[in-house]
Amino acid sequence: MKDLSNYRKSYEKSELLENQIPEDPINLFHKWFYEAEEFNAADEVNAMTVSTIGTDGFPKSRVVLLKKFNEEGFVFYTNYNSEKGQSILNNPNVCLSFFWPTVERQIIIKGVAEKLEATLSDNYFASRPDGSKLGAIVSPQSEVIPNREFLENNLKQLEKEFEGKEILRPKNWGGFLVRPVSVEFWQGRPNRLHDRIRYQLQEGFDWKIERLSP
Repeated sequence: MKDLSNYRKSYEKSELLENQIPEDPINLFHKWFYEAEEFNAADEVNAMTVSTIGTDGFPKSRVVLLKKFNEEGFVFYTNYNSEKGQSILNNPNVCLSFFWPTVERQIIIKGVAEKLEATLSDNYFASRPDGSKLGAIVSPQSEVIPNREFLENNLKQLEKEFEGKEILRPKNWGGFLVRPVSVEFWQGRPNRLHDRIRYQLQEGFDWKIERLSP
């Protein structure tokens, strides 16, 4: 067994204090997101971990790309028939998390996912490169396949089939909007006394702000 007990880092780059934060977590998310972009906090600052409860009862996490956020919530796209998609349709309670090591920050979002309006999924699909469109059609995401050649051969066939034609969004592919009910902002601090500020959605749709012990 490899001993990792000496893996340590001191977090000293910033702080998160109550007198510095807005009343709405989306405004703080917006600020942190663009600061992460500015300081190259990750190769893809919009990469986030999506955690779901599977139809088998087990949690599962995977990294996907955030494609939009606003006051309603956070949008990503997937195959609705995939393991991820079926898990969300069976249990829409999900968790999104971002970790930006360069700025020593983490955001954890609990929310309820719902299918994005079809026209919005259509518009996003139309904006994708043709290769990505065909990839979405050719891949039976999460299903067992015989080999790599199965995908490549099917892709070649689709490329011929759609040559010179418009590639429309398949009905089993589209977006999810995650409406947040809790947003926690974590800022690394020295001596493991990290700052943790949590926004909790209240019945009147305002946000309760609390500091959590690290």
